[in-house]
Amino acid sequence: MDLLKKSGCRSISRTPSFISTGAVSSTRSRKSSSNSPFAFPSAKHSLMSRMSSTETSEAGYAGSYLQRFQNYLKVSGEQAAVCSCVTKVLPEESKRIGSGKSQLEVLGLGSGGGEIDVHILKTLQSVLPSLPISAEVVEPSADLTKNFQDLLAKTPSLTDVPFEWHTMTTVAYEKKVTAKKDIKKFDLIHMIQMLYYVDDYAATLKFFHSLLKTNGRILIVHEAANGGWDILWKTYRKTLCTNSISDYLSAGDVKVHLDNLGLKYEEFVVPHAYDITDCFDLNSQPGELMLDFMTEQEHFHRSLTPEIRKGILDLLRSKCSTEKEGKDEKAVPVQCYPGNHARIQLK
Repeated sequence: MDLLKKSGCRSISRTPSFISTGAVSSTRSRKSSSNSPFAFPSAKHSLMSRMSSTETSEAGYAGSYLQRFQNYLKVSGEQAAVCSCVTKVLPEESKRIGSGKSQLEVLGLGSGGGEIDVHILKTLQSVLPSLPISAEVVEPSADLTKNFQDLLAKTPSLTDVPFEWHTMTTVAYEKKVTAKKDIKKFDLIHMIQMLYYVDDYAATLKFFHSLLKTNGRILIVHEAANGGWDILWKTYRKTLCTNSISDYLSAGDVKVHLDNLGLKYEEFVVPHAYDITDCFDLNSQPGELMLDFMTEQEHFHRSLTPEIRKGILDLLRSKCSTEKEGKDEKAVPVQCYPGNHARIQLK
């Protein structure tokens, strides 16, 4: 069976790419080495978003997804890695975004429980303390929206920031926006690991780019090319792209779309790895939850054939992760994070 040696630990890297693109003024313990992008697209072009057929599956919250997602966040430490990158990059971007402005308006897409949103808003406040900030949040999960609101209640510095909540999918938000004659625009729009759940990356980027104000930025965090996560999904694309994710694209593909839209950008790598030792223990519930999240399956060991399961576990071990020797003969957790994050920033 696919079990780890007792003396080693394995980690996989899911490195996000940080991509930034800006508006034109005139108008898992196995480690993988990939990175994910952070992007700030400029507002010169118009963007449209498209998601899956039903609102529930579009958002990726069908079945036990929320439980899998929260387990992943707890184990992986991904949010801390992204927040660290925000701390390094956003201050200088904030100065450009806020230049000549009397207030800042921020839109979060797929904000989840709000941990990264709160960090972004606090960073903006620290750099531009004299500018009032307002925020809108698009998040289809009512449970995660409630978690976000609970987090805000514990964040005194954001007490005076007005929020508008849209408990809906991106496609529903787009319809709501386009139905208005007076379309609201934003200084900062961020898409943290949410583009996987849209069917048309280019259209999504184009629509939201059209919602940027002068000097506005879009921040995209997405799976970097050639990382563990990228290798897994591109190797088993036909098997895995059947549920909430209709097709898999990496940050490299996102950059191709940005190039085709004529947008300049800057990319930053956010190295990150997490423990996937439990994934190789067939009796581990946390391990199966992690496999469920990484493969978008309801029950990994029941949903896929024995041949595919074996192939995925072999791939995770051989191509998507690294192994570290343990300090003793006891089983040491394997850190597995398929794919690195990169931040891409548009100029």
